[in-house]
Amino acid sequence: MLDIYCGSDALKTIQQQGFKQELFTTMLGASGGPKWFSLFGLDKYLFGEYFKDRSTELNLVGSSAGAFRFAALSQQDPVAAITRLATLYSETTYSDKANKKEITAKAMKLLKEVLGANGSNEIINNPVFKAHFIVAKCRGLTSFEQKLPLMFGLISSMALNQVNRGLLAKQYQRYVYHHPKSQLTINDSFNFNTQHQALNHENLTSSLLASGSIPVVMEGIKDIIGSPKGMYRDGGIIDYHFDVDIKPTSGLTLYPHFSPTPKAGWFDKNLARKVNTQYYKNTVMLVPSAEFIARLPYGKIPDRKDFIDLAPATRLKYWQTVLKESEFLADEFAQRISTVNTKNIKPIECC
Repeated sequence: MLDIYCGSDALKTIQQQGFKQELFTTMLGASGGPKWFSLFGLDKYLFGEYFKDRSTELNLVGSSAGAFRFAALSQQDPVAAITRLATLYSETTYSDKANKKEITAKAMKLLKEVLGANGSNEIINNPVFKAHFIVAKCRGLTSFEQKLPLMFGLISSMALNQVNRGLLAKQYQRYVYHHPKSQLTINDSFNFNTQHQALNHENLTSSLLASGSIPVVMEGIKDIIGSPKGMYRDGGIIDYHFDVDIKPTSGLTLYPHFSPTPKAGWFDKNLARKVNTQYYKNTVMLVPSAEFIARLPYGKIPDRKDFIDLAPATRLKYWQTVLKESEFLADEFAQRISTVNTKNIKPIECC
């Protein structure tokens, strides 16, 4: 039901010390919209049991849906907050001809309810679980809100990325909105211009919403308070599943992910390009197995197309089934870490 993948150095550490929770110093959360529903049970177990009594810091680095998850999981009651996010997100409905204004408004409402009266304060002041939200600041045509120039900009991005991922740096800057007491930095071999900005009460909601603002589908977030003026959009544009160098790297990285083959950026989804193995040497990935996915309704994990392809009542029933089934992954992880058998661990093969 659950596949565990390890980078070369992570495997040696697990073989020697087992799955001690204190070995992990970083956790990654990928973009992917409702695909994360397949990880819901793991999220609850990890923060309700596995990391429950943790006293040392764990940096949570997420883009888009991953950022939303970590905004919930770094609150004072992470299990209640992630359950609130899953419930609100899965029950969201739109009008038949929903435009980006409606979709953005509902995302803002969702975030307001997930954060509640004190969520922002809890995230900023959490001494252990330190959230980082990845956002893409746009340049040129990708900074326009009007559909035609924005589409031309995105088509240009697709073409540039096919030639060389590094060319996207002409159109996008990576902004890392980080916990105010974290020293973590993020860079990559493609030399994206990366800016690190501390989270505060003025920028937290805007940066979080920007991290999930899918171009064309949602409105971009303009002029985040305290940040350079401009248009900010979905962090998955640059960091869809991550191909980055995170420092300091004093321990292992835990990566619950819905795919065993991470893709660097949004425009890599349909490309054969692989991520850098060096960046995954200390990573442990927890991935729903093909067997688990096959037993789900429609034989797949949820995705954004479900909003279009399925009637609201059908989609809700399907998504609720996935949320419930995801509990089996948590149960298996708990069993696997109690008696470590590294023979069942698979290597991360990025390139």
